[in-house]
Amino acid sequence: MQLTVFPLVAEKMETKFDIFETLLKTLGKNDIVLEEGDVLVISTKYVSNSQGRIVDLDKIIPSEEGRKVSKIYQLKAEIAEIIIRESDKIFGGIGGFVITSADNIMAPNAGIDKSNAKKGKAILYPVNPYLVAEEIRRKIFLKFFIHVGVILVDSRLMPARIGTSGVAISCAGIEPVLDMRAKKDLDGNPLKVTFQAVVDNLATIANHKMGEGAESKPFAIIRNSDAKLTDRKINPSEMAISPDQCVYVRGLSNPPKN
Repeated sequence: MQLTVFPLVAEKMETKFDIFETLLKTLGKNDIVLEEGDVLVISTKYVSNSQGRIVDLDKIIPSEEGRKVSKIYQLKAEIAEIIIRESDKIFGGIGGFVITSADNIMAPNAGIDKSNAKKGKAILYPVNPYLVAEEIRRKIFLKFFIHVGVILVDSRLMPARIGTSGVAISCAGIEPVLDMRAKKDLDGNPLKVTFQAVVDNLATIANHKMGEGAESKPFAIIRNSDAKLTDRKINPSEMAISPDQCVYVRGLSNPPKN
């Protein structure tokens, strides 16, 4: 069966709301039914909206550290302050962008986004994204008696590439990584370090159809993905490595010596 993606048009929400109830309404309005084995992809920004994770920049009072970060990276002091609050670590950056890590998720400006938000406001990453994904997966099972995978997707710049692609911030009900080690390549050589990022690949596929602007398609259903579904709880450590193990971070932190 051919892989198919169904992006779903949904109502734009201005205040906190129940993400599962909104999903049910959206399925009905789009005249589509979830099926056994589907993978449901949801925009992290929509989840953040449902949690009320929208901040009014005028109400942010920058700390001394916030003003310092603001000056170093040429950011508004209010944005710099939020970045500090939302990050576990700041690695560095350039004018307008700070490279941060929170819960082993590396992102520019701690994932803070002013797009799809009213002027003077910013959207933060959702709270407990793995718990959110798991709760949605369980509610779908209790409602429809089917097993589905759930992925929360964000868009992300890739190193040395133009444009954004999708990345899975969390998932539930789906094996996030396929271990390809010991399998053989086309020439019969055993693969030694290859892992296939299943949920990131699916996140990118869905993100392509969901769009980045005014499309208002915060949900997408991927059908016939061949991904392996599971009832076990996914640990965040299965999808991310610590920055000090990242080849990019380590490589750029240790330039060659003359």
